[in-house]
Amino acid sequence: MVKFEYVLLALLAGRPRSGFDLGRWVETEGQFLRSRAHHSHIYRLLGRMDTDGWIAYEVDPRDGRPDAKVYRLRPRGREVLLDWVRSPYEPTSRFQDPDFLARFAFAAPLDAEAAIRLVRTELAYRREQIARNRERDRTLGFQDPLPELDPGLAQEIFDELHRHGASAVDTWVAWLERMLHRLEARRTQRGNTPA
Repeated sequence: MVKFEYVLLALLAGRPRSGFDLGRWVETEGQFLRSRAHHSHIYRLLGRMDTDGWIAYEVDPRDGRPDAKVYRLRPRGREVLLDWVRSPYEPTSRFQDPDFLARFAFAAPLDAEAAIRLVRTELAYRREQIARNRERDRTLGFQDPLPELDPGLAQEIFDELHRHGASAVDTWVAWLERMLHRLEARRTQRGNTPA
């Protein structure tokens, strides 16, 4: 699971933000990376990150409202963020894992090579997962089932779930292939661009 501190650091890499701004981002754009993050949790993390020297804040006076702390990255926070972006990624059995999504969302703009490695790792894992599981025997075995259990319907449902899951994984792999192609094409364009 992705550590929420990394998401906050990545957001601060783009521009200084208040704790309120970070919370609002999590509730809207970030809802697919993190299901819920209460503002008090965000402020606790910001306090710890400040103590650890990852971020600093300036007080922004507000007329008629409480002053806001506006946070920005410090050099140590930049190092921590880039270490995370470039760290090895271990895929999980569940595709579209929040750790992958967060890393990809923030790694690509920060370090395209790290993003390429990330996507290649995920693609290799998913392809191997498909090869290992796609054609395996899915016959359900029943022995003295409950009288209420309909074995035929149970098999039908599991077969449908497999077809649905296989289709979803295939769509994921196709998306990964498109992202990899796009990242590699950008790398090639940058390499052919005069400095």
